[in-house]
Amino acid sequence: MAFDFKSIKSLFVIEEEKPGAGKPPASKGTRPSSNPNDPKKAMVKESTAGKPGKVSAKFTDILFGALEKNNLPGVDYLEYKQSLQSLEKMAMEEKVRYQSAFAMAQAMGATPPKLIETASHYLDVLKGEEAKFEQALANQETAKVEGRKNRINQLEAAAQKKVEQIKQLTGEVKKHQVEMEKLRQEIGQATTNMETTKNNFIASYNTLVAQILKDVENMKKYLK
Repeated sequence: MAFDFKSIKSLFVIEEEKPGAGKPPASKGTRPSSNPNDPKKAMVKESTAGKPGKVSAKFTDILFGALEKNNLPGVDYLEYKQSLQSLEKMAMEEKVRYQSAFAMAQAMGATPPKLIETASHYLDVLKGEEAKFEQALANQETAKVEGRKNRINQLEAAAQKKVEQIKQLTGEVKKHQVEMEKLRQEIGQATTNMETTKNNFIASYNTLVAQILKDVENMKKYLK
């Protein structure tokens, strides 16, 4: 029997986690295994950094699409899963439900090894999708994370270079300020010296001119 996307999706109870909600309820008749050596634990992925993820319709649809694309011909795990689902609403123990569903599948030629083998096939399909996702995620990390990390390193190097330049320029500014202050002092001293020289010249000039003017005045007065 061929299963389309909607048929496969209807076989699994997938509830999207809503904000503030607790863990989604498990399918009817299922009980979590307490065996730490349970092989299925190797297939289950743990959230990174201790942050629980949320079931996403986007990703579950991708996974269901992969199952549809890789659906095996004949009676396999998916047909058995459909039989299990049809018995889910009936009041019966889990063991009886699994055995009753197998009786239906057995009539169509199914065997326990074949059901387990085909279920493993679909697990491998999902594992392949996981590998694709991990590769896509790695590509995203390279494109969006590593590129930004490299840019950070470039900016840190540029910033450090500018810090060194600022230190150098600050030192040069201080040297210029010291030189300017020295020049101001020299200008002040030079100005004082010039004023003194000017005043000394004027004093000398006035003294000499005064004497000559007095002689001129006396010559006019006495020499007639």
